[in-house]
Amino acid sequence: MEPEKFSRIAMKTSVVSIIGNLLLSVFKLIAGLIASSQAMISDAVHSASDVFSTIIVMIGVKVSSKEADEDHPYGHERFEAIASGLLSMTLAVVGFEIGRKGVMTLISGDYSELKAPGALALVAAVVSIVGKEAMFWYTRANAKKIRSTALMADAWHHRSDALSSIGALIGIIFARHGMPVMDSVASIVISLFILKAAIDIYKESLNSLVDKSADPKLAEQIRAEILSVEGVERIDDLKTRLFGNKMYVDVEIAAKGELTLEASHEIAGAVHLRIEEVFPDAKHCMVHVNPV
Repeated sequence: MEPEKFSRIAMKTSVVSIIGNLLLSVFKLIAGLIASSQAMISDAVHSASDVFSTIIVMIGVKVSSKEADEDHPYGHERFEAIASGLLSMTLAVVGFEIGRKGVMTLISGDYSELKAPGALALVAAVVSIVGKEAMFWYTRANAKKIRSTALMADAWHHRSDALSSIGALIGIIFARHGMPVMDSVASIVISLFILKAAIDIYKESLNSLVDKSADPKLAEQIRAEILSVEGVERIDDLKTRLFGNKMYVDVEIAAKGELTLEASHEIAGAVHLRIEEVFPDAKHCMVHVNPV
C-alpha cells in the first residue's frame, strides 16, 4: 500500500477515535461524579488515556510511513512498533493506578462511607460498552486494511475499555443492591483488563523490533510459492523477519548448475517478484541461487 494512502486511513481512524474517546470520557466522568461511582470515574480515566494513546499512534504511523532516506535506508516502519510500545507503557501506568486506588479502598476495611452509585452510572456503563465496541470494530477493520500494528494495538485498547466497562457495569449493579464495596472491586477488575492489554501490546511491539520470524504457516505459504516458480529445483534455506508492520524474506534456492548467470538471475528475479506480489507485507525479498 502506498505510504500516502496508509497515512491517510490511519489518521482518519485516529481522529475518529480521539473524538469518540473525548465524548465518552467527559460523559463517564460527569456520570461518575454525579452518581458517586468510583468504577465509572476509573473507566472515564481509562477512556481519557485512550486519547493520549491514539496521539502516540498517530505520531508513530506518520513517522513510519515516511520513505527511506540516507539515515534510514531500510525505511521507518519500526517507528510504528515503538509507538505501540509507548502505548503499552501508558496503559500499564493507567491500569496500575486504577488498581491501586481500588485496593486501597478494600484494605482500609471501612466501607461505611461508601455510597451506592446512582442510576446514571448504569446508563454511562451501557453507553460506554456500546460505543467502545463500535470503535473497536471500526479501528480493527482499518488496521487490517492497511496492516498497521499500532492501529491494531489501538483497536484492542478500545476492546479493553469495553471489557472494563462491563466490569464497571457489574460492580455498579452489585453496589446498588446493598454491596457498595463492589464498586471498588470493579475498579480492580478494570485495572486487570488494562494491564493484560498492556502486556499483549508490548509483546507484539517487541516482536516487531527484535526480528522475530513470521508465522510458521505464512512461511510454508512462502515456501510453496517459491517452489512453484519455474527453474527452482529446491529451497536450501528460508528465513523471514518482521520489520515493523512489514516482513523481510531471505531465501537460498537451487537451480541447474549448467544455467548461465543471466538465466539464474532471471529465476532469482522471478522469485523476488512472486513473493512481493503474493505477500503484500513483504517489504523485500533477497534471493541467492546455488547450483544443484
